[in-house]
Amino acid sequence: MPEYARSLVWFRRDLRDFDHAALYHALKRSRQVVCAFVFDRDILDRLPDPADRRVEFIHASVIELQRALLAKGGGLVVRHGIAREEIVQLAAEVQADAVFFNHDDDPAALARDAAVDAALRARGIAVHHYKDAVIFEREEVLTGAGKPFSVFTPYKNAWLKTLTPFYLRAYPADAYADRLARQSTPIPSLQEMGFAPTNLRELKLPTGMSGGERLFDDFLDRIDRYQEARDFPAVKGPSYLSVHLRFGTVSIRQLAAVAWQQGGRGAQTWLSELIWRDFYHQILWHRPDVAAGHAFKSQYDALPWPNPPGHFEAWCEARTGYPLIDAAMRQLNQTGYMHNRLRMVAASFLTKDLLVDWRLGERYFADKLIDYDLAANNGGWQWAASVGCDAQPWFRIFNPVTQSERFDAQGHFIRRYLPELAAVPDTFIHAPWTLPGSEQTRTGVIIGQTYPAPIVEHAAQRLRALALFKAAAVADSV
Repeated sequence: MPEYARSLVWFRRDLRDFDHAALYHALKRSRQVVCAFVFDRDILDRLPDPADRRVEFIHASVIELQRALLAKGGGLVVRHGIAREEIVQLAAEVQADAVFFNHDDDPAALARDAAVDAALRARGIAVHHYKDAVIFEREEVLTGAGKPFSVFTPYKNAWLKTLTPFYLRAYPADAYADRLARQSTPIPSLQEMGFAPTNLRELKLPTGMSGGERLFDDFLDRIDRYQEARDFPAVKGPSYLSVHLRFGTVSIRQLAAVAWQQGGRGAQTWLSELIWRDFYHQILWHRPDVAAGHAFKSQYDALPWPNPPGHFEAWCEARTGYPLIDAAMRQLNQTGYMHNRLRMVAASFLTKDLLVDWRLGERYFADKLIDYDLAANNGGWQWAASVGCDAQPWFRIFNPVTQSERFDAQGHFIRRYLPELAAVPDTFIHAPWTLPGSEQTRTGVIIGQTYPAPIVEHAAQRLRALALFKAAAVADSV
C-alpha cells in the first residue's frame, strides 16, 4: 500500500522517464506523483555567454521529457527561478507529502539540496534521495583499510570485484506509470530565460532521450573497434555519449550493463572509461576542496606557475603555432566538444609547455564544454597537470608534435579545423614552421603571418616544467 498520497519528483541531471531511481521509488510509494524541473537561476545567471549550448541541450531535453510524461498520462511542471526556493514552494502548492530526487555530489549542489531538505522537513514534508548518476558512489568502493582510493587501477580492480548484476538492474518506473499526475506547465523559451539559440542544430548533436538512444545504438555497431579507434580524433571512435551521461538522458546502468556483458576488448576498454567517471565522482565526494581550486596533492597547491603574459590567451584562441593544439581548441570553441585524447594533450600543453596554472584551463573548459562535469573536468585537469590522482610522477609531459604524428598522421583532423593549413604537405603538417621558404610561398602558408610561429619551443619548456616541479618536490621534502 503506498505510504504517500502525493509526492513530487524533482528532475535535475537525470532528464529521462525510464530507469530513474527517484521516479521509480516515488511512483512505488505514492498514490500520485507530480514531476518537476527547475531552470535554476543560481546556475544559469552565472553563465558568461547567453549563447550556451548546454542550456539549449537541456531545454530541448526537457521539452522531450515533458512530452514523454504527457504521453504516459502524466506531465512536467517547469519553473525558471531559484531551485532551492521553487521546489519548496511547489511541494507546498501541490500538497506533496514527500519529495524525491537523485544525488548530485557537486559541492554547490549538495549545499542546495541540504537547504531544500531542511526547508521541506520544517514543513513536515518527507525527503528521499537516491544514487542514479553512477554505478558506485561515495563510500561504496573503498580500500581494504576503509579509505578512499586515490589511484585509478586499484579502484578499478575493486570496482569490478564489487560489481554484480544487482547494481546494473534497471528501475522499472513504467510499472507504476498510472500514478503519474497529469500536471504540466508551459516551458519558458530560451529567450524568455535570457538565452539565445546556438549552433547546436547545425552540429547535429541529437538531444534528449531519443538522441541518447540513437547515439548508443550507433556506438554498439562500433564498440568492438573502440579500443583501436578511440585515440584518433579524425576517426569516428568515441561513443559521443558524454553530454547524455552528464544530463542523464541515458541510463548509466544500461550502458555499463552492455559493456560488462559484451566482454570484448572494445567493450571492456569503454567500461574502463565509465569506471574513470565513477572514480572522479568519488574523489569529489571525499575531497570537495578540489572544486575550490585546491590540488589533490596538497604539496602542489601553491606551485608558482609562471603564467607568462599572453600564453593563456593564445591557447584559448588557437594561436599557439602547434597545429594539433590549435585544431583541438578550435574544435572546442566551435562545437563545445573536444576529443578525449586532445583534452589530455591540450591540458598538458597549457600546463607543461606554456607553464600556465591548470585552474585557468579547467575554468575555460568548464565554460565551453557542452558535456562539462565538475568531477571529470577537475580530475582530468589535475591528472594532466600532475597535481592530482596519478600513479605516475610529474615528469610525464606530452610532446605536441609526436602526439600529432601518432594520432593524426595524415593531418585530417588538423586540416578540418585549420583550413589555412590545407595545402601543407603531410611531411610538414605537424610542424609547419619547418616549411622551407619556397614551400611557404607555394602553399601560401607564411609562418608568422598566415599561421603563427610556435609560441614556445617544446624541448626548452619541458626542461622548465621539470625544474618547476622538481623545486616544489624538494621544497616539500625539506
